[in-house]
Amino acid sequence: MSDLLTIRDLHAGYGRSEVLFGVNLAIPAGKVTTLMGRNGMGKTTTVRCMMGLLRPRAGEIRLGGTNLVGAPPYRVARAGLGLVPEGRQIFPSLTVIENLRATARPRAGGWTEAKVLDAFPRLAERRNNLGFQLSGGEQQMLATGRALMTNPDLLILDEATEGLAPLIRAEIWALLGRLKAEGLTILLIDKNIEELSRISDHYHVIEKGEIVWQGDARAFAAERESVSRYLHL
Repeated sequence: MSDLLTIRDLHAGYGRSEVLFGVNLAIPAGKVTTLMGRNGMGKTTTVRCMMGLLRPRAGEIRLGGTNLVGAPPYRVARAGLGLVPEGRQIFPSLTVIENLRATARPRAGGWTEAKVLDAFPRLAERRNNLGFQLSGGEQQMLATGRALMTNPDLLILDEATEGLAPLIRAEIWALLGRLKAEGLTILLIDKNIEELSRISDHYHVIEKGEIVWQGDARAFAAERESVSRYLHL
């Protein structure tokens, strides 16, 4: 099994504060990888480095043979990384359709506007609504659809189901199951261990800016009790 993306000895922080202390992480192609840990342990900082939103102080982020460190966010997106960010960050003054088209990267046989609206019927009903007129759950659907419209090789979801109503969470988890079945490579950051255990192939646990445990789904199931001390379950 080959890795689509690898992170080696990643160090990063903000100002004088160091957040990541040599993170190593591998994301196998065609699999679902989960990055877990308590709040403030470095999950989102890792994602920000991957997306070019924060320049690491040291280390490599390789997509295939390309080192993404130093690349601006638009080049990272063009290289094949799609992000559903924490907090959604949709464009509030654009309509649903305009949000979907704003960063779209067409690909033959890939995700289109029609395909996204079919996956999220609520968005189809509100296609002409502005972003700020949507509920939190609808905004999350829109953020997910917008990322899919870039037709990424790696889809990254940072707390994509946090704070959502159960029905909307269920829709998003069902879509993730479909994307996995289609062979899309996915990196998930989420706190819902039960749902993660149904979809994840590989787990990485981060504690104070370092990966302290990693393993496949079978190892996680066997060691879940001991791993839980890092997760406050």
